Amino acid sequence: MDYRESFFNYLKFEKRNSSHTVVAYKIDLDQFVQFCTEVVGEFNVKKIDAKIIRSWIVQLMENDLAARSVNRKVTTIKSFFKFLLKEQIVDFNPTTYLTLPKIRKKLPNFVEEKNLNHLLDDGFFQNDFEGIRDKLIITLLYATGIRLAELLQLKDSDFDIKNCMIRVLGKGKKERIIPYPTSINQLVEQYINERNTKVGIKTERLLVTEKGNPAYEKLIYRVVKNNLAKVTLLEKKSPHILRHTYATHLLNNGADLNAVKELLGHANLAATQIYTHTTFQRLHDIYKQAHPRG
Repeated sequence: MDYRESFFNYLKFEKRNSSHTVVAYKIDLDQFVQFCTEVVGEFNVKKIDAKIIRSWIVQLMENDLAARSVNRKVTTIKSFFKFLLKEQIVDFNPTTYLTLPKIRKKLPNFVEEKNLNHLLDDGFFQNDFEGIRDKLIITLLYATGIRLAELLQLKDSDFDIKNCMIRVLGKGKKERIIPYPTSINQLVEQYINERNTKVGIKTERLLVTEKGNPAYEKLIYRVVKNNLAKVTLLEKKSPHILRHTYATHLLNNGADLNAVKELLGHANLAATQIYTHTTFQRLHDIYKQAHPRG
């Protein structure tokens, strides 16, 4: 037995990983199984050692796979063998002492405040169902910093309009409450009225297509890319860029790092600290402007 199905069920039902995470793990593990089969002649979890895994890592890097992608694939194998050890299927974990390729840290890209304000305030969106929906998509991603998967899961009932709070179900099924600007209430109500009157709904989801079906990933990507292209020259224009922008703008305007961590739903502070680069740049600019010898 290769125990892959047991591992995937463990990820789904015990670890409560998202379907996207499970699919990614499956792809990585299938690639490793194929490598073992081609190189060793079989895939036997009890015969795999660190040497075989290192050979796989070397092959991945020789194929010019980015260090970040290699690390993700190795993380999958590490998780797999931790599971096998926990279930007493293997006697040792061959990934314990593996050294991963170093990842060059990339600072997150973000959209300038004036550019986003220009997009949202200066008549770029039509006053019809599609235009109102698309503006709501951009607004929610920027105003709350939620992930794409979280946006797609939103229901009308997740909005507490009276207190300007939104309930979000994040990674690991963890719920968090995020405040949003009062001005969004009017846009949400306008969108829901337009949707119910002219489109109708076949789902409980907040965001739908012109036919009333649930909105999907490619639709959100297209909306974000097409609209950000109107106000920024950033090469990457994705929903996650708006999450980066949300965090960066909060910190640049004096938000506490721990508060931003909670708003983003990060498990640890290290994940949030990547955004402090712009805060330090802003402090440097203020110093240059304000200090007599700056």
